[in-house]
Amino acid sequence: MPHELTELRLDPATRPARGSVHEFTPDVCVVGAGIAGCSAAIESARLGRSVVLVDSLPLIGGQMVHSLIGLFCGVFGNAPEYVQLTHGVFDDIFASLTSAQDLYFSRSHTTTVFYNEVALGRWLERTVRDLGIQVITGAVLGDVVLRDGFVSSIDLATRYGDVRVRAAGYVDASGDAALTWHAGLPCWEPSRPIYGSQQVIVENLDEARKPDAGEMDAAFAARGDEFGLLRRGGLAFFFPGRGTAVLNVTHIDAPLDPAGAARAMFDGRDQADAAIALLKSEFPKAFGEARVRAYGFPGRRQTRWIQGAHQQTVAEVRSGFAFDDAVARTAWPVELHDRSDGYVWEMFPADHVHYVPLRSLLPPGAHNLVAAGRCIDGDAAALSSVRVMGPCSAMGYAAAHVLDLAAKQRRQTFGGTDLDSLTSVHATDTELLRSRLAVNLGALDSPGGN
Repeated sequence: MPHELTELRLDPATRPARGSVHEFTPDVCVVGAGIAGCSAAIESARLGRSVVLVDSLPLIGGQMVHSLIGLFCGVFGNAPEYVQLTHGVFDDIFASLTSAQDLYFSRSHTTTVFYNEVALGRWLERTVRDLGIQVITGAVLGDVVLRDGFVSSIDLATRYGDVRVRAAGYVDASGDAALTWHAGLPCWEPSRPIYGSQQVIVENLDEARKPDAGEMDAAFAARGDEFGLLRRGGLAFFFPGRGTAVLNVTHIDAPLDPAGAARAMFDGRDQADAAIALLKSEFPKAFGEARVRAYGFPGRRQTRWIQGAHQQTVAEVRSGFAFDDAVARTAWPVELHDRSDGYVWEMFPADHVHYVPLRSLLPPGAHNLVAAGRCIDGDAAALSSVRVMGPCSAMGYAAAHVLDLAAKQRRQTFGGTDLDSLTSVHATDTELLRSRLAVNLGALDSPGGN
């Protein structure tokens, strides 16, 4: 007589007529789990706040992990001092990945930091888990309820059912201002494309025979049209001793419609393949045996961003204007990719630092919403210099402290009663905030107003 394979019982199940909603009621909800969102979530948790971290991808890490960018930009100042301008999670990441030989520092006009994206992704996962941050991945943002200037709840759709989050404060670190947009608050969109990039990791390279950046640019300029490429220049970031490189050699559109986004991804991969064919032809000693190890998710630079209480200008970036409500700093060049064949690259002198004001993170129509990362308010050129990972991380760190201060001020104002909402983030005590953010601001001399 045959034995039963299993005693597992099957229970009948039918979706309820109204469906079930999973509800979360944290202190802070962060939408977007890239560098800005992860920084905001981690710092909020370290401040003792309960946190829900949401992302549309099935994994956390955003573009810094899944677009295969491969290097941190904007964390350090310019040569010859190379001052570290942003700390926070970077100190922890640097310590962890350096000890495992998954990170190295490259110095030229500034310090860029090359990293192993797999190791970084695992560090993020372990860190948010150990801090008790609740993570909701594969979540598509739906209805956002804005009542009397406060975001009271957001609805998410996931493959595991609908989700509602009712938080005291929110961080829009979505990159495309998704939370602000769904709340019905004003945003900006560029009148012509600002191109993203399809990154790709290639292997089987001979690092000893790699071309320099000028040689690669010349090859793309001379033969890009022959290979059907838009961008006529590019970079290969070699990871020492591994025979691999991240290629940043494409320009792809970054549309905000779903079918267009998928098309752009396919087109980007075609461009990456064509670029590899060009490199094999021009530099056979280095790239002759190259093959693709992985394509990243399409990289997006500037798509849609908030209309904030202040729009940062490129004049403020160039002058290094010291805002009285500064929350982040960087020395990264203006890097505007609004031409299909190239981009603007405006570098700054050795002692230059420019700042990001809190007002550029705050939509005027919301009292408990702070933007962080590449969707803050700036003109296109200004935003192109502060949307890189260093200042984006500092903005997320600052957003956590802004919401924490608003919660404390609320309890003090109402005699210690722990109420659901905050006082307005627009009423933040900027002097107290600056003292909390000193690690990312340094000696901010002679702050001004604007």
